[in-house]
Amino acid sequence: MFTGIVTDIGEVLELEQRGDLRARIGTAYDVAGIDIGASISCEGVCLTVVALGKVPRNWFDVEISAESVSKTNLGTWVVGTPVNLERALRVGDELGGHIVSGHVDGVAEVVALRPEGDSLRVTFRAPEALAKFIAPKGSVALNGTSLTVNEVDGCDFGVNFIPHTQAVTTWGGVALGQKINLEVDTMARYVARLREWG
Repeated sequence: MFTGIVTDIGEVLELEQRGDLRARIGTAYDVAGIDIGASISCEGVCLTVVALGKVPRNWFDVEISAESVSKTNLGTWVVGTPVNLERALRVGDELGGHIVSGHVDGVAEVVALRPEGDSLRVTFRAPEALAKFIAPKGSVALNGTSLTVNEVDGCDFGVNFIPHTQAVTTWGGVALGQKINLEVDTMARYVARLREWG
């Protein structure tokens, strides 16, 4: 479980297609404090650490199943791709964002970018099946970042990125047409399910 508060921007160092896709991710995390089998959110996808090292810099390896590749944007990774990272939530940690599972629901697309003062307004297009779970002033996780929705228009929704968010996440390099991992708010999903049974 995660909060959507990114704590490091990692970098894809190596990619190898075995039975599954194996990725090596460089990180500023102290790998001495990471256990094999630990969960780390990588671009919003909960992945399991399978190896660790410190040379030439701190890194961890993850294995990504074909299912995860097909349902996320991880198939677009190349060596050098920056990656939003978050360690799993521990009991007693501050919940600064919202509850994020790391189970991506689908892939959204960046359809508009517009500067607003020092901030950047980004419009995303969600898959039609997920649009009903996105509400104005509600929460979404996009590439592992907990964000507040400003407005919704059909399948399109807007999010405002302040300079701080752009500086400490991969959102500083967002581009038109980019595919984005989308996880809808768990509470929205349960509310919609209850209404179906109502």
